[in-house]
Amino acid sequence: MPVAARPVDAEQVHTVLSEIFAQAGVEGFVHARDLDTGAEFGHRADDRVVLASVFKIPIVLEYARQAAAGQLDPAARHTVSAAYRSGGSGTDGCRYDVEMSTRDLAFMMMTISDNAATDLLLDIVGIDRVRALLDGLGFTGFGVSSCQALDDDIRSELGFAPGSPLDDQLAGVADGRLLALGVNDPARSPSSTPREVTALLAAIWQDEAGPAPACAEVRSIMSQQVWQHRLVSGFPERGVRIAGKTGTDFAVRNEAGVVEYANGSRYAVGVFLRSSRPAERQPYVDRAIGRAARLVINHLRA
Repeated sequence: MPVAARPVDAEQVHTVLSEIFAQAGVEGFVHARDLDTGAEFGHRADDRVVLASVFKIPIVLEYARQAAAGQLDPAARHTVSAAYRSGGSGTDGCRYDVEMSTRDLAFMMMTISDNAATDLLLDIVGIDRVRALLDGLGFTGFGVSSCQALDDDIRSELGFAPGSPLDDQLAGVADGRLLALGVNDPARSPSSTPREVTALLAAIWQDEAGPAPACAEVRSIMSQQVWQHRLVSGFPERGVRIAGKTGTDFAVRNEAGVVEYANGSRYAVGVFLRSSRPAERQPYVDRAIGRAARLVINHLRA
């Protein structure tokens, strides 16, 4: 069903968003902000939401800050060993050890959401440093974790052996148990609010989250994300650039990023969805993220 091009009235935007989410069978939470004028629009924007891999944004920011300060070497070599791999995308699914640079760990973490690269990079930069960064910027409610810790919580809740492979075991778990897992609950998993997430993006895009070279590197890496099925699906026209980070976990479908038009206008947007089923493939839900983002940004542009 097509979305109204530019509904001016805020109540109309809320109504259409509710229709988009109802059609997709999800709960939806949205916030968008014009990075140049400061204008904002939110739909349940102050509700806490599960971040899933959106929590990787402050990790790449801390990496870039330490690199800019000369506190780590972006070219240093590190081994993604079996201790980090659990079978996901990128090096996380490799059969044998992989060696790569610190910078490329950050690149793999953000562009294809590589969980093994994430956890190794988090060990390098220090989770305490990431937490201190967020607190120092005023984002005290923004959660962060290692991916392994979240997987360990799943194993514990489902009674699986510590360190055992998850994928095959999860295939036999009933949907209701998967939906009840702590990783789907913002009270038990890294969480934030859509408004706080776009505020962090605004700080990065306005060089307020660290030295300008560090913020520029984060923007560059985020602009190379490969996934084209969520935010990007709402902006098919040429001349629109998108930098983003997805987040996925059972019922959770998210993306947060910045949409930039050819005239230079820029909008930070976060769309966070909770599906009523834990299926891995939910293309209509994924497209709802792009539809919702376009709707609220068009409202701000009107």
